[in-house]
Amino acid sequence: MTDSVLPDLNLLPLSGLYAELSRNGLITRALELARDEDLGPQPQAGDVTTLSSGLASKPLRAELVARAPGVIAGMAAVPEVLRVFAPRSALSVHVTDGTVVHAGTVIGSVSGPAAEILAAERTILNLLSRLSGIATLTRRFVDAIASAAPGSKARLFDTRKTTPGLRMLEKYAVRCGGGCCHRIGLFDAVLLKDNHLVGVQLSNLGEFVRAAAARARASRPLRFVEVEVDSMEQLAELARLPRGTIDCVLLDNFSPSVLSDAVRLRDRTSPALQLEASGGITLDSIGAVARSGVDRISCGSITHSAPALDLALDVV
Repeated sequence: MTDSVLPDLNLLPLSGLYAELSRNGLITRALELARDEDLGPQPQAGDVTTLSSGLASKPLRAELVARAPGVIAGMAAVPEVLRVFAPRSALSVHVTDGTVVHAGTVIGSVSGPAAEILAAERTILNLLSRLSGIATLTRRFVDAIASAAPGSKARLFDTRKTTPGLRMLEKYAVRCGGGCCHRIGLFDAVLLKDNHLVGVQLSNLGEFVRAAAARARASRPLRFVEVEVDSMEQLAELARLPRGTIDCVLLDNFSPSVLSDAVRLRDRTSPALQLEASGGITLDSIGAVARSGVDRISCGSITHSAPALDLALDVV
């Protein structure tokens, strides 16, 4: 993809990726919102159950336990949860993000005053369950590519179909599962889609895209410039553009056989151009899509339809 001052999120180790995604403060803001919705407004904020039980100052130690097998994601965020909810409490990490675990695995433990641990409990579990569910489903898709299309160069990418307010964390979870991050938002890459191209005639498509790409590259650092097409004719027009004008073409809802045709056209005319398949990708279909020879496969369901992984926080 295009050189820029923006880091390649898919080359960073998970620790570096989390640091990069948390720099904008959105993760902290999401956790502060979670605190405020659970503990309520001042001056009566707090867990009234624990405060009225006489246990508030009692020291507790609790273990985070996976009740189902899966891929862990989100442990990197737990220290920030504790900073927001439980500043006098501490985390001990037993399992790092990206690790495959069996049911019954203790993935970490927290210790501190009961009032803090019990106040943070639900947010910790909600976060880890959600992110580990995404990582687990992502790993299933990545494994399906490897199993059904051995040797395929296709990589699995996420989309912007994420939970509002949790995009940074959910994209991190995709990487924990072995997938790749697409653009973060509308600000860091160009993706010209069908709604941008309404009214653009095929004969003018190349010039329209060239001009838009030039304006975008002059305006800011970009991760890439990509264009969505829904026909081989559109792909052929874009393949004629000078190398480096665009980085990738998104092939929307192409069948595996037509994807193969698109790859052959690209190889003949613009071999440096990356091809991304998208639209209705499932665990059953992703192998055939990967065998077509595309470079990237984007799949919204790995974030918007991932079931939560069953986790528990057990006081010991």
